[in-house]
Amino acid sequence: MKNTSNPLRVLPSLQRKNALPENPDENSKGRFPSWLHRKLPRGKTSEFTSSTTKERNLYTVCEEAKCPNRIECFSRKTATFLALGKSCTRACGFCDIDFNTSPIAPDPLEPDNIAKAAEQLGLRHIVITMVARDDLEDGGAEHIAKIIRAIRAKIPSCTIEVLTSDFHGNHEALNIVLKENPEVFNHNVETIQRLTPTVRHTATFDRSITLLEHAKKTADSRIFIKSGCMVGLGESDEEIFELLRTLKQCSCDIITIGQYLQASKNKLRVHRFVSPQTFTSYQEYGLSIGIPHLYCAPFVRSSYNADTLIQKIQETQ
Repeated sequence: MKNTSNPLRVLPSLQRKNALPENPDENSKGRFPSWLHRKLPRGKTSEFTSSTTKERNLYTVCEEAKCPNRIECFSRKTATFLALGKSCTRACGFCDIDFNTSPIAPDPLEPDNIAKAAEQLGLRHIVITMVARDDLEDGGAEHIAKIIRAIRAKIPSCTIEVLTSDFHGNHEALNIVLKENPEVFNHNVETIQRLTPTVRHTATFDRSITLLEHAKKTADSRIFIKSGCMVGLGESDEEIFELLRTLKQCSCDIITIGQYLQASKNKLRVHRFVSPQTFTSYQEYGLSIGIPHLYCAPFVRSSYNADTLIQKIQETQ
């Protein structure tokens, strides 16, 4: 049975780490506001993390999507593995991962290589995300299941989090993943309903909501259902509150909200930089309507501090 106590008790250290100065001007464009400037960690640990994945022909979403947190995470010997290759069959407006309608076949060695790399890095919580593979009959679901099984065999004591595509609405494919009982199942809605056609390619808002509802009803009750979105794409704060209400109706256990940042000149431009004060208001509203756990701050991404987050949640159970 999941603990539904006040999640502010779950995330105090994360909140302090992301405590940033307030700035009332959210509409400034061009230069980054002060709260988006950060010092880079020193040391060579990040090189070890990168080389560990590369020597096993693995990809990370940290590098392929140009995540702003990648140096920090790599310096902690943690990374989010990108499964099923580095080319996606969708070309979303926010994501800088390579687009290819006919990517190469899944690497049969990838499940074992991910397990070995995770062991070498000493990971206790392992996050697996994937490119959308609409070219495959099951969308890559069986491959994700093989990765989970390989990790379980190599590191039985670890916890596993998977961030999947919508499998093009194929719930039978989704069930293949859910049957492996990852501790966390994540599928991001990415943005509000109104902006979905602009921000996402092929995916629809209603299909994502239906998938989350199916996961909640079908998955083992011990699995946490997670979703997340970006802000700064043209949404209003009230639309974010509406999204939180919708995700609450899906019975999502964990929701993340972070600032969208343009990864390249070809991607959607930032509409506004949302202040830390506003992120706090999102979190407080989510708590007030009964969402168990939220993590909302400018640098938050789906897998950012995922290991610390799940540990703190489990400590309250």
